[in-house]
Amino acid sequence: MTGRIPSDPQPTAETQPFWDAAREGRFLVKRCRACTKAHWYPRTHCPFCASADTEWTEASGGGTIYSYSVMRRAEPVYVMAYVTLDEGPTMMTNLVDCDPDALAVGARVRIVYKPSTGGFAMPMFSPVPEVRS
Repeated sequence: MTGRIPSDPQPTAETQPFWDAAREGRFLVKRCRACTKAHWYPRTHCPFCASADTEWTEASGGGTIYSYSVMRRAEPVYVMAYVTLDEGPTMMTNLVDCDPDALAVGARVRIVYKPSTGGFAMPMFSPVPEVRS
């Protein structure tokens, strides 16, 4: 399953660095220099301490499924999810390139980029195959 084709985002001066990095295959999150916490969605002020001293930092692109819902009535079927990033924040996203019936809360996922209708690199997540020993 590849999921639906997302529509184009509307970048602003504040979010343009994120979209530029995505085009290069890099995933950025905002981090507060005052309290050191990463946050999602990107914004100028830290939601934890209200500091305006925030910066873009490169994220690992890994995370775990916090929650998900399979949109079976849609054509094509797609999966909406909340993924908790390794850096701490939880983001709403799509799970792609997966069997919806094989998903599980707590499963590891990795960022992948899918093109939007206008060619933007849209961050989504795909399950990481389990390594069996």
